[in-house]
Amino acid sequence: MSTFDHANLMQGINECLTPFRKSQSEAMQGFGQLAKASMAEGTISAKNKELIALAIGITQHCSGCVGFHVKALRKLGCTREELEEMLTICVYMGGGPALMYSAEALKAWDTLA
Repeated sequence: MSTFDHANLMQGINECLTPFRKSQSEAMQGFGQLAKASMAEGTISAKNKELIALAIGITQHCSGCVGFHVKALRKLGCTREELEEMLTICVYMGGGPALMYSAEALKAWDTLA
């Protein structure tokens, strides 16, 4: 079972990046614009885009990504069933390590409600 406290992890990430966002404002604004444009509702729904982003975060072993994308999925009305089905694809493509991060995503789902 994952021992991550995703709420505090995300808060810590945001706090650590605050000075970086200020010192590198142009680059960070560009990143923000890229994220906003990429995740916007389009031919692929925003929820499906978040599921894709979470799958990539899981297979790339990014705990921060797990927290931020699970939180976004909850806001977009994703169901646990949709999450779990996507996690099976992560495990299929990423093997055992993806299974460990899938447990982390399930823990985040339960605690970020």
